[in-house]
Amino acid sequence: MKKNSKAPAASGDHHFQLRLYVAGQTPRSLAALSNLRRICATHLDRRYRIEVIDLIKNPQLAQGDQILAIPTLVRNLPKPIRKIIGDLSDTERVLVGLDLRDLQARTAGA
Repeated sequence: MKKNSKAPAASGDHHFQLRLYVAGQTPRSLAALSNLRRICATHLDRRYRIEVIDLIKNPQLAQGDQILAIPTLVRNLPKPIRKIIGDLSDTERVLVGLDLRDLQARTAGA
């Protein structure tokens, strides 16, 4: 799997650094990546960077973020770090897990 980077729209915007841990190109891993890309395109408007880590190729990288299940999404920025396990098909759960509901409310009120 390859890395996908998106540049921030503007330096003052919230920028999300997301790391998706997968195991090869299994249906569940591919679904998680597809769902993540869709959610980011819809809700983050180019203010994100996705890094895909294939634990089949680099199993040692699971230790750094303490990955116990896959697929797992880790939001490194903005702090605090958040993790979501699964194929990310429940959009509402992902938005809440990434703390995007609060961000949308703040930007809508501004």
